[in-house]
Amino acid sequence: MSIIQRLDGKTYDLKKLGIRTKDFIISSPSYEHTTETVAGRPGAIDMGSTFGPREITCEYKAIAYDTADFPLMRDEIFRMFRSDEAFYLIEKREPGKRWLVKVSNTFQLEQAYVYGDFSVTFICNKGFAESIATTATPYEWDVDMWQWGMGLDWDNHQYEHTENNFTILNSGDVAVDPRYRDLKITIQANAPSYLEIINHTTGDIYKYNGSLDLNDTLLIDGIRSTKNGFSVFRDTNKKLITLAPGPNEIEVKGATVERILFDFRFYYL
Repeated sequence: MSIIQRLDGKTYDLKKLGIRTKDFIISSPSYEHTTETVAGRPGAIDMGSTFGPREITCEYKAIAYDTADFPLMRDEIFRMFRSDEAFYLIEKREPGKRWLVKVSNTFQLEQAYVYGDFSVTFICNKGFAESIATTATPYEWDVDMWQWGMGLDWDNHQYEHTENNFTILNSGDVAVDPRYRDLKITIQANAPSYLEIINHTTGDIYKYNGSLDLNDTLLIDGIRSTKNGFSVFRDTNKKLITLAPGPNEIEVKGATVERILFDFRFYYL
């Protein structure tokens, strides 16, 4: 069973539209390796690896109301799968995760009376699935956004804190880097001259060279820093906080924290 969610929020439950998902095949992670060779030295030097795009292949059976309805259903399928922009693909067996994809092949519906079988290959350029919910979403089963297999720790899922030392759990498989993944850090604090956020797990240090009072809000949204909606990027050390998989030990210096909130998604292989 599959769900398509367009970027504008419009959602298609394929089963309810008469399209049965016969198979949902996700390829293994792909890796792009960088090596160098040195004259006179055997083999190659490993210079590191990065994750590449992933393929997902789905086998579908469309069931029209009657033979006259079949071409109308076919055209609607083409509209749902249009790929001039990316869209999200969700497998109902894993309702808490989604893949940002585009269709990478042409496909045809082979009509047999009211039935039409077709196969679609999707490409996920990010290489990862992401949680539909963020850490700001309530951890409750009835919100239908969490599932088993997401690495969740129900006893350690606090992402809003009122102290200067705390732990932020990244339940995903990969690091959250705000240069290319969603991460918002909202801070309200009393800081006479500066505020520093340290992730002792990764070694990252973010510093804001300015003052804050309890009426101010400092927001680190991706690579942007704003104070009460106005950019203060030039008043920072131009560094960012990343979150490694697992527990991240965070410390705030130079300020007394009133409230600090981490809002991000988890990413999965």
